Amino acid sequence: MFKRRIKTGLLLAALSFGGLTACDRDNGLEPQAHDDNTFMQINHAMLAQMDAMTMTSDADHDFAMMMSMHHQGAIDMSNELLKQGDDATIRAMAQKVIDAQTQEKTMLTQFVQSHKAEANAAGQTAKSEYMMAMDKMEKAQDIRILTGDADVDYAQLLIDHHQSAIEMAQTQLEHGDVQQMKDMAQKMIDDQMKEIDQLQTWLQQNKNY
Repeated sequence: MFKRRIKTGLLLAALSFGGLTACDRDNGLEPQAHDDNTFMQINHAMLAQMDAMTMTSDADHDFAMMMSMHHQGAIDMSNELLKQGDDATIRAMAQKVIDAQTQEKTMLTQFVQSHKAEANAAGQTAKSEYMMAMDKMEKAQDIRILTGDADVDYAQLLIDHHQSAIEMAQTQLEHGDVQQMKDMAQKMIDDQMKEIDQLQTWLQQNKNY
């Protein structure tokens, strides 16, 4: 689908350390190499799966296929948070993500199985925009300072994950034809914008977590 850049955990750790302020270090925050972070490992696996996907240039079909994989990434991250995290607010958010996105993934999978993809110009444009959204997510996550604190790292990475879903859903609204997919895209935008705001608020309140 599109080539990902290969980055080493050592380089990412160095970049992350360089981004830490003296205040951060005084508060006990230490950078963790991205390759050692479980949530980043989940995202890398998700991106690899999406890379292997054959795009059809049908905006509705490609949206459903990509978003199904994208949702699974969020579900896997959230299940991992429930294993590692201990903050009640973030645990509740993770369970909410699991419940909502498991249901939506089922609907997306059913659509792919029943829908015949037909390539067109709008779908070709959507394909490029979907790819751009995922590339943007990868870049955003690659410069995150990860600490090994499950609640903080999950919140940070889920914001980037949600933002890419919103951008993909906006592309679907612009270029898709099937109302079912357009309705799902709008719901994803509404739900995930609210969750981003909640995650950002939590991070602000727990910046010295």
